[in-house]
Amino acid sequence: MYEASDLRKGLKIELDGEPYIVTEFDFCKPGKGQALYRCKLKSMITGSTLDKTFRSVDKIDKPDLEEKTLIFSYDEGETYIFFDPKTHDEVRISADILGDQTNFLDDNMECSVLFYRERPIEITLPFFVEKKIAETEPGARGDTATNVTKPARIENGYEIQVPLFVNIGDTVRIDTRTGQYADRVSKA
Repeated sequence: MYEASDLRKGLKIELDGEPYIVTEFDFCKPGKGQALYRCKLKSMITGSTLDKTFRSVDKIDKPDLEEKTLIFSYDEGETYIFFDPKTHDEVRISADILGDQTNFLDDNMECSVLFYRERPIEITLPFFVEKKIAETEPGARGDTATNVTKPARIENGYEIQVPLFVNIGDTVRIDTRTGQYADRVSKA
């Protein structure tokens, strides 16, 4: 169990049977009485936020969280199958938990999966992935005075903005946290 004095930004707590992460934190000590800890909490399951004030004597539960490294195997429509290299079990994760990260999954990619009470709630991919450009318009020569970009599609259809010098067949590095172009790895 945590005490109210343990609260800080980024701490994961359990409230009413649901895991939350502290996104904002404010300590207030009135002239008389107990210290107050005002927090903004974000649900790790639904994404909803709430404001909660704790007194200095309050006890807060620790959530039953476990992080595992899993390897992506394949997808079955809206379900993505991961392999646990330690137990050799298959773990099924729905597309709504992955969100846009489904565009960056590669076969045999190691991912970090956060479980709450044996149920996957969050997945973290490697920060950068390399993908090949499948479709883009040719850039105009000499138009490099500013950071001009153009739309491009990677092999699975996901669209990103790339600089004018990137062409079809080039391999680019994409930041999985933002979904944006990072740099060009190789030319076609």
